[in-house]
Amino acid sequence: MKSADTGTLTVLTTPPPTPNGPLHIGHLSGPYLAADVAARAARHRGERVLTMTGLDSHQNYVVAKADAEERPVPAVVRDYGSDIRTAFRQARIDYDLLVDPTEDADYRKAVDRLMAELMAAGAFVLEETAYQVCADCGRTLHHAYVTGACPGCGAGMGGGTCEGCACFATADTMVDARSACHGAPPAERRAELPVLRLESYRAPLLEAWARAHVPDPAMALIRHYLDAGLPDVQAAYPTDWGIELGVLPGPRADVWIEMGLGYLYAVARAVDPTVHSLADCVGAWRQVGELWHFLGVDNTFYYAVVFPALFAAAGVPAGTLGGLVVNQFYRLDGQKFSTSRNHAIWANDLLATEDPGLVRLFLCRDRPDRYGSDFTLDAFRAFHDDPPRGDHDLVRAQAALRLPDFDPALAVRCLGDAPNALLPLITGES
Repeated sequence: MKSADTGTLTVLTTPPPTPNGPLHIGHLSGPYLAADVAARAARHRGERVLTMTGLDSHQNYVVAKADAEERPVPAVVRDYGSDIRTAFRQARIDYDLLVDPTEDADYRKAVDRLMAELMAAGAFVLEETAYQVCADCGRTLHHAYVTGACPGCGAGMGGGTCEGCACFATADTMVDARSACHGAPPAERRAELPVLRLESYRAPLLEAWARAHVPDPAMALIRHYLDAGLPDVQAAYPTDWGIELGVLPGPRADVWIEMGLGYLYAVARAVDPTVHSLADCVGAWRQVGELWHFLGVDNTFYYAVVFPALFAAAGVPAGTLGGLVVNQFYRLDGQKFSTSRNHAIWANDLLATEDPGLVRLFLCRDRPDRYGSDFTLDAFRAFHDDPPRGDHDLVRAQAALRLPDFDPALAVRCLGDAPNALLPLITGES
């Protein structure tokens, strides 16, 4: 990280959890514990770090959950948001910034304002665009509201990115798309909507990728789009949930575009509380040495492609992106963790009965880093009863806690359970 040499600020982000259910340990094992450990290790080395996450409150999976539970959407956001915050607290995961868009009116106004500025600058192209709706009820089919198969690998998916291959697809491009609400086929509608043409940012993206640490899974996706062509991404939809746009009454900001602009604004506001305009935000970002995103592999398209394109459109220097720390899926008894199927071990439940330090230690050791891994209660109980002893190689452990070669599983294996200065960084006791 540059901050080790220059004393500048390093920003570490994790995807904001969607408050449509509590966190499970599959969530913790991926970006959340990793970013917390990386931040603690950087601060231990004397570096300046800012950590950020939030609640993905404008994701329409929240609305789908509210419909299923027959409860108001704000109540769902409030209750599951509280569960998520509790899980972070129990797991000793601390953030400098945790933004809830439904509570932060300044954030919502800023996203609207930044979108208006980017539209005026031509970063978002306003044009008549086709989009799909449910033939039965007319609801716009995007994200949670559409289901089908990935056009690339054939895996089942919702709108957005495929969990099988991480490729981007919408109701227009998915195979056998159907509405998630009624199972109806899509019907086409047209409206004047803002579009982010990613191909327009190929040159700055190439520069950002060349400068940043991009791990193999993300690089494979990038190569795919460099060959196939970078897709267009709708920046707003006619829909019933999300940030309303003053410059374009009717449509609401796409939640992933909102998230990218949210990073741009919230970090800038933390650096300089007086920021207001797009130029102010870019000026504040010039005080950032590097930006590192910690994420699951299924979010690669947004963090590796969409957000760097948004930052390029805004004018943030190309070298700001330091890199990505990407984890694979954590499985439970051989199957993917699933909130909808209730196939999960909930973080709050496990942390209420187990030592949080031991849970952190095990999940870091068992982390699905460069390949997927499988949680079993038997393995956790064996670890609980007799934690494996490492070889006490502090030098190698220190190296494993640095970016870009961050590897908490290796660090745990090197440290073992002997008292040392690094172990509390992993257990969260320092």
